[in-house]
Amino acid sequence: MKQFLALLAILGLCGGSTAAFGQRVSDTFADLKRAEIQVIAAGCPHDFKVWIADTEPSRNRGLMFVKSLPPDQGMLFLFERPRYVAFWMKNTYLSLDIVFIGEDGVIVNIARDAVPLSEKTIESDAPVAAVLELIAGTASRIGLVAGDRIVHPALAGRRPD
Repeated sequence: MKQFLALLAILGLCGGSTAAFGQRVSDTFADLKRAEIQVIAAGCPHDFKVWIADTEPSRNRGLMFVKSLPPDQGMLFLFERPRYVAFWMKNTYLSLDIVFIGEDGVIVNIARDAVPLSEKTIESDAPVAAVLELIAGTASRIGLVAGDRIVHPALAGRRPD
């Protein structure tokens, strides 16, 4: 009986974090807004569907516990005002490219191939208004570099004419 109660207590403590295991990604983030963004890399547009993390709880959760992510999807973290930010990969099972974005939509820096489950901090090089997380290798695949830009209504960048 004690073992059963201990197991029940552990499940109660971990309930929020275990919800993502075994679920489809779309179910995991059913409470988040979705958006389509455009990434302009080397002058070429690339479309992505993203979940919007624009509240403290959604930004804290991020892509933790997600086990797979389609190559054309990701998560866009939006901040109320530009600031230096630091991310880590604790409880994140996927290797990610972490793209730090200024308020004008211009990419400040990119952390490529972030190590899953690492507690090492990954920092922006300047104040940013947004961060885009994509599956690792995406930035290299599309030729994304600092100075390229992201198009989303929350950022000053606009679609090219």
